[in-house]
Amino acid sequence: MPRDLPLNSLGLPKPPSETRVVVAMSGGVDSSVVAAMLKDEGYDVVGVTLQLYDHGAALAKKGACCAGRDIHDARRVAETMGFPHYVLDYENTFREAVIEEFAEAYLAGATPVPCIRCNERVKFKDLLATARDLDADCMATGHYIQRKMGAGGAELHQAADPVRDQSYFLFPTTPEQLDFLRFPLGHLASKAETRALAARYGLPVADKPDSQDICFVPNGNYAAVIEKLRPGAGQPGEIVDQSGTVLGQHNGVIHYTIGQRRGLGIGGLGDPLYVIRLDPVTRQVVVGPKAALSTRVVPLREINWLGDEPFDSRPEWHLEVKVRSTRAPRPAIIRPLSATEAEVELIAPEEGVSAGQACVFYAPEGGRIFGGGWIWKGR
Repeated sequence: MPRDLPLNSLGLPKPPSETRVVVAMSGGVDSSVVAAMLKDEGYDVVGVTLQLYDHGAALAKKGACCAGRDIHDARRVAETMGFPHYVLDYENTFREAVIEEFAEAYLAGATPVPCIRCNERVKFKDLLATARDLDADCMATGHYIQRKMGAGGAELHQAADPVRDQSYFLFPTTPEQLDFLRFPLGHLASKAETRALAARYGLPVADKPDSQDICFVPNGNYAAVIEKLRPGAGQPGEIVDQSGTVLGQHNGVIHYTIGQRRGLGIGGLGDPLYVIRLDPVTRQVVVGPKAALSTRVVPLREINWLGDEPFDSRPEWHLEVKVRSTRAPRPAIIRPLSATEAEVELIAPEEGVSAGQACVFYAPEGGRIFGGGWIWKGR
């Protein structure tokens, strides 16, 4: 009988030199540091970068991941640290799995989160399958989230740095994927530590700014992207109050989001008005007072559950939830309707809950993520 080997830093019973790790490299500081750190520890590192959209257009765009400039930066990091690097053309997959749904969701009056769909349908599905094809023992990413071992297996936990925590964007990660994934930066206290590591390894991206925009949405101009994908989508219509009274005109429902106050062009009407509903069928933007934005009951579907018991094994779960990436988790009661559907009752009403956003489940204490689902209609 071979003796039991101690676990390496990635939790695998092999020496690092015999452990192949595929690192998903966006060309940014975070994933570059992960690759360099693992190479420095002696792992068999293979860097993979995804080309997600037109390379020619990407070269001219700054501030977004997976662009041509970022592919170049990822390659330079691999050359600096001395490990192989591959670029995979996922343009068609990305268009079909992420961009098309993004356009359709906006046209339907929802507020989509394409970064979650990209993680779910491209990075943690197709890229992870590629990593297995390369005989990797695991795949590592630069996400700020923690993977911890619990009594029931691998668990997902919030990052040590709450400012950098990316758990909202990773709720669809399945238990099977979590077995194969590693997140070496999740325990770091701040982004400053990451940049210090990049400088220590002499990486050419050590001072590279963080990406801000969705990669295929230059300068955050969603409407321009939708117009390009769906010509004629920006048809004008009416801005109406809750009783249907016409207050003004707009130049396309796609220019508005739930909770928006500025830029409505209907000032001087007394109390501030907010976008409370978008009706793509009638092309109406419905506005109302801030109180009309309050939501207490949130319907969910496509739930991914990361608890130790089956989701629908209880009539309700008392957890905390996030209904927007920028908000802190708040207490809620989650009532399963099936294994993949639920109704969430927020203990305190929240404003601006929008279809197309995610609702992510958290333990009341300890930072464990119990999955989440997609909000599919507002109240």
